[in-house]
Amino acid sequence: MLFIVIYQTLLIILAVILSPLILLAFIIQPKFRAGFWHKIGFYDFDKTQSASKKTIIFHAVSVGEVNAVEALVKKAREEFKDYNIILTTVTKTGREVAVKKLTNYVDEIAYFPYDFCFSVRSFLNTYKPEKIVMAETEIWPCFVYLVNKAKTQIYVVNGRISPHSYKGYKKASFFFKNILKRYTKILMQTKDDAQRIIDIGAPKEITKCMGNLKFDISKNLSPDKVESLKNELKTHNYKVLIAASTHKGEDEIVLKSYVDLKKNHPELKLLLAPRHPQRYDTVEELIKNTKLPYGKRSMNSNFEGNDIIMLDTMGELGKMFSICYTAFIGGSFSTTGGHNPLEANIWDKPVVSGPTVFNFKDIYNSLTKTNAAFIVNNQPELTVKLSELLTDKEFYSKACEDAAKIFRENSGAIDFAINEIKD
Repeated sequence: MLFIVIYQTLLIILAVILSPLILLAFIIQPKFRAGFWHKIGFYDFDKTQSASKKTIIFHAVSVGEVNAVEALVKKAREEFKDYNIILTTVTKTGREVAVKKLTNYVDEIAYFPYDFCFSVRSFLNTYKPEKIVMAETEIWPCFVYLVNKAKTQIYVVNGRISPHSYKGYKKASFFFKNILKRYTKILMQTKDDAQRIIDIGAPKEITKCMGNLKFDISKNLSPDKVESLKNELKTHNYKVLIAASTHKGEDEIVLKSYVDLKKNHPELKLLLAPRHPQRYDTVEELIKNTKLPYGKRSMNSNFEGNDIIMLDTMGELGKMFSICYTAFIGGSFSTTGGHNPLEANIWDKPVVSGPTVFNFKDIYNSLTKTNAAFIVNNQPELTVKLSELLTDKEFYSKACEDAAKIFRENSGAIDFAINEIKD
């Protein structure tokens, strides 16, 4: 209890000292004040329709963590049918993604409280959770202490500690040891992550390796259906480059690279999939300007007589990755922040992206440690990297194997986590 008193006192003093800067940040940047009333303790969850239900809370700080727990929350909805499921975030962008992806799977999306005792008590009194599941490595001393005091189960899932962060945590292990022992279970992504958090002070008996939730996805087509799709598009003698979810300005980049590559690789075909339907007409004009024969998926075109097919139908992109040679992932040469590369990687195919991938930063950090993904900075670099994948068979095979390996090493994470939470 003494360490919490000291921690809270220091936290309040720091908040008072920094209050002018905090106020200024609130005025200048609206995102900083998002959810303020929730965060200081004004919660209003209406349990009148489900007062008899127990509650489980999933916490995901921002966009990356929401993406990570998306499938886990959906699975929890199946496994915990008689529970209220609450999802909390810290950032405004995290909340926006949560609303978009998980509104139909949770009973409420709220903001996580500041780590003041009065805020946390209000949060716990409002929701009265039986279980709290924290995505990745969220260690809030007051929150964990009060949750533990309320005899509520608290879990870390998909936990990770980088070698750099480990050095800082290790220096304060005397402090973190007192917090980590209060968790019900700590489920880390890798054996190295598990060992690091044990070194920091987590009890061995509650610490396990679970794999990575972000990589726990499965193929959405059977082998027979993949073969059928190849026959339909007549891809058997060709190498298909997919440009997936392209945004304004990216189609020009992709088409320029494709035209350059086509000169030395006549077997190369392009499936161009704009992100937004309202851009189909504009993108078609750009394709026409290449002077290459093209077709449209909506017209049942195939690659027998066309170099380019525009994917102008909805809901088909995911399965198209099964027939590609490699893929460019859009939203990465714009301010969008990229899209999910794993939809291509799951088919053992390498991906290439532009430099702006902050929506999936952690995933790209993992993929680019191997040859499963490549980041390029401009159109000439895109052409060079795609040419390398097309020309160097050994390099391409290694990239495909790296894509397959990352899923082998991380499969089963969702079921593992659910079983540990239910246990």
